[in-house]
Amino acid sequence: MSSPILTRLAWTGPVKAGANLEARWSAAHPMDSGFRVDDSGRQIPKNIIHTVRAYLNDRLIMEADLGTAMTSPVYLAFPVLVPPEGGIVKVIWKDDLGQMGETQQRLVGNIEKMRQAATHFPKWSVKQQKLINLEDQILTCSERTQRPLKGLENTDVLSLSALLHQTSAGLNFQIVPKDETLQRWQLELNEGAKLFTTRIGRMNLACTHCHDLNIGKTMRADVISPGHPTGFPIFKLSWQSMGSVDRRLRACYSGVQAEVPAPGSPELRQLELFLKSRAQGMPIEGPSLRR
Repeated sequence: MSSPILTRLAWTGPVKAGANLEARWSAAHPMDSGFRVDDSGRQIPKNIIHTVRAYLNDRLIMEADLGTAMTSPVYLAFPVLVPPEGGIVKVIWKDDLGQMGETQQRLVGNIEKMRQAATHFPKWSVKQQKLINLEDQILTCSERTQRPLKGLENTDVLSLSALLHQTSAGLNFQIVPKDETLQRWQLELNEGAKLFTTRIGRMNLACTHCHDLNIGKTMRADVISPGHPTGFPIFKLSWQSMGSVDRRLRACYSGVQAEVPAPGSPELRQLELFLKSRAQGMPIEGPSLRR
């Protein structure tokens, strides 16, 4: 049985309606020309990818017939014009042994259609039966692709989160539950409010001691803020990377010398829900820079 052939499809340039992109497709196929021999001196049978076709929304946009001059890994580039409605680019290949494969990626199209996306999270997911934030949703959506993302602080996850927050910039948080999830949503919100006012760690401090009682004062040369999460995701200079609300909250746990919850823990989502509910009506300003 043939081993699976790993493939990748990516773009150059920003993906938006009307943009001319260069699609770059690669495949880790052995591309045996039939001229090589193995360690025992036997000839390795010819097996190359001989046909590659690319489709945009099921319309053929590229076809290539490959020969033995193409080495491994296979690499092809071709132009793609992003339609207003977005769509799916699909690349199908076939080799001499009859093995076939398919790679596909979705083109977002007009990102403005998702302008409201960042304003509604966290929210209660009926399907997952838990509170989820925007990064959780990005991870869930990525599972429908051939390259599912892993980890809340994954660079691609945070890049998508930053793009969606930038698209929503200027819009107010609208953290409002649906009628069918109101009761459970309220329980999660109450737990978040409780966590915000509960003393934790060896320093015996609660969120409220800094972000309610000492706003405007300085601590370690930083001015204490009200704790409104309007600027996330953030590029924090001390991290030298982007970070989510989830990561910032874990840093707070560490700062008061408390046991740090695992990424994505229910208590982190509950705190995020409370903080964003507290910031209800404030405009989104992220992504932003922090010290």
